[in-house]
Amino acid sequence: MYALGVNHAYHETAACLVHDGRILAAAEEERFTRVKHGKAARVDNPHELPVNAIDYCLEEAGITLADVDHIGSSILPAKRLRNSVFTDLVAAGDWGGPGGETTFYDHLQTVPARLREMGFQGRFHWLSHHLCHAASAYYPAPFDRAAVLAVDGIGETASTMVALGESTRLSPSMEISYPASIGFLWEKIAKYLGFSEYDACKVMGLAAYGDPAPYRDHYRHILKLLPDGQFSLDNDVLRFRMDDYSGLTDLFGLGPRPPRGGMSSDYADITAALQAATDDVMLHLARHAARSLGTRNLCMAGGVALNCVANGRIAATGWFDNLYIQPAAHDAGTALGAALLIWHHVLGGPERDEMRHAHYGPHFTEAAIEAALQEHGAVYKRVDDMAGEVARLLADQKIVGWFQGRMEFGPRALGNRSLLADPRHPAMRERLNRVVKNREDFRPFAPSVLAEHARQWFDIPTPSRASDFMLVGYRALQPEKIAAVVHIDGTSRIQTVHADLNPRFHQLISHFHRITGIPLVLNTSFNDREPIVCTPADAITTLHRANIDYLAIGDFLVEPPPTGPGHSAAMSSR
Repeated sequence: MYALGVNHAYHETAACLVHDGRILAAAEEERFTRVKHGKAARVDNPHELPVNAIDYCLEEAGITLADVDHIGSSILPAKRLRNSVFTDLVAAGDWGGPGGETTFYDHLQTVPARLREMGFQGRFHWLSHHLCHAASAYYPAPFDRAAVLAVDGIGETASTMVALGESTRLSPSMEISYPASIGFLWEKIAKYLGFSEYDACKVMGLAAYGDPAPYRDHYRHILKLLPDGQFSLDNDVLRFRMDDYSGLTDLFGLGPRPPRGGMSSDYADITAALQAATDDVMLHLARHAARSLGTRNLCMAGGVALNCVANGRIAATGWFDNLYIQPAAHDAGTALGAALLIWHHVLGGPERDEMRHAHYGPHFTEAAIEAALQEHGAVYKRVDDMAGEVARLLADQKIVGWFQGRMEFGPRALGNRSLLADPRHPAMRERLNRVVKNREDFRPFAPSVLAEHARQWFDIPTPSRASDFMLVGYRALQPEKIAAVVHIDGTSRIQTVHADLNPRFHQLISHFHRITGIPLVLNTSFNDREPIVCTPADAITTLHRANIDYLAIGDFLVEPPPTGPGHSAAMSSR
């Protein structure tokens, strides 16, 4: 039995194919179209399907859409339409208003017919957005009973769900409705700071440079923790559905930061207080889940579950023995959740497929890779010991694009579509931010560390599967030795690498450990202001235009053109 899950209503459009409960393939549309987030979230485009991601999933299984028995979409259109009757400040014809919500609803209603035009003959399902998030976190986890938190901007009318997973059933125990939305709070503050609504990662990185104390009481004015895990936000101030920042200007006594404007310490303090307020809410929710559901296992999903600082705070409480966070915690993961909900809830399927890795995307044969290299006129050689060769290059201060195996599902590069570098020297961080990634200096980089050495280098009170996916921040124990991957607050968002799950990446780090005495490498996503590379052509194009020294793709080591930007001077070793 084939079940296909699709996420298409808002952003991070994606598809996932499951066969008898086993995950076969999952991918985000942006990786194929090279359009970040797949598409913008608009009221007039929820019917735009992730057709490339769907085609990939079908091709991976060797089937057509006619062979798919069930398709699930991670949205309930009728429930979403209730937004049109809420009292809210809205722009005419847009989100929250009768015209905008009706447009959104009407476009959604065309989706089943569109799928049938593409060849689908099975049963179609509309599914709860937050239940899909919860399913994406619980069903792939190694627990038979767990509390589940799904926290994001909005699904249909809610921003947050607490649920109990038992065996193959998920039972919601609490929902928190709009406008109490931590996800929307981050989007609003990101835009107030001159970024886009998708730049929560920038805000989180900036927060470590600020002091929360000057603005903590300001957030307490608009955010209230309520009994039984509930919380509220003052939308009279925030005005989520309007490009209006007058309430925030009055609250903070500071106008919005112009895009590309100077970043004063006040803005950093505002982000630090935002992070502190988010920690408070997430701890409030986690405490309620632990007490009310009586389990020491916690699963998490939703865009807010990508906040590694808050995740680290939860992991450190001791309330839970085990923590599992869906690696595609943002909306793309609801495609996976939709497919698994069909298998377990609709069909009563008993088998669960533990998701120990996130490598469910496209892969390419050596012949396909070499053909792409020849087509692009690349200068390359075949290498017998790629892991050892790249480890030596990294130790010599080279930056290497690492393209191996199946592409990751989710926003993190986890050792198959990564840019790798030496973590020892602080200048490497500046070089990567300014010259390669073209991003702000305050953005941190993460380490990929051998799992067997992780607790010697980071303060990990309780090991967690979440660290396999680069989703928890831990305090570095020897920060002076790995300065390029330790943030200003002394923490690192680590990825623990296991020999049985990614043997070639583990071999590379092991070689680097033997050369340098450091059992970790700097790992960041293989991209330059665009989606993570998917194909060999994407990787070669990025090599040619970015300041990358080498590309290790399959068994081929590629150099940029002799006059290309990748031939920058390496840093001296100290």
